[in-house]
Amino acid sequence: QVQLGESGGGLVQAGGSLRLSCAASGRTFNNRYTMGWFRQAPGKEREFVAAISWGGDRSYYKESVKGRFTISRDNAKNTVYLQMNSLKSEDTAVYYCAADSNIVTVRRDVWAYDYWGQGTQVTVSS
Repeated sequence: QVQLGESGGGLVQAGGSLRLSCAASGRTFNNRYTMGWFRQAPGKEREFVAAISWGGDRSYYKESVKGRFTISRDNAKNTVYLQMNSLKSEDTAVYYCAADSNIVTVRRDVWAYDYWGQGTQVTVSS
């Protein structure tokens, strides 16, 4: 089992920045995971935001966050980050990190991820 814990959410004005962190614990030693960030706004389905390969050499983003969000990871610390800049009101959601044991392909599908964190609220005021 892998446990994921997000932090760094909060209330920010439009145009501001936040940095989310996701720390992994449990059976992480010698286990490799693709990591992703997803979000879910009230009344909407959970959606892909960004994902990064095990080695950090490949990353993918939802079109609407490209150029504003950056995903990164530090495998020595078992931690993945999401730097969010130029935040907009439409970015308001609960943000979840997730781990996918398939490290060949960086997937964007909710169903593909094996482990999930509890989520952290991001609220952007306009």
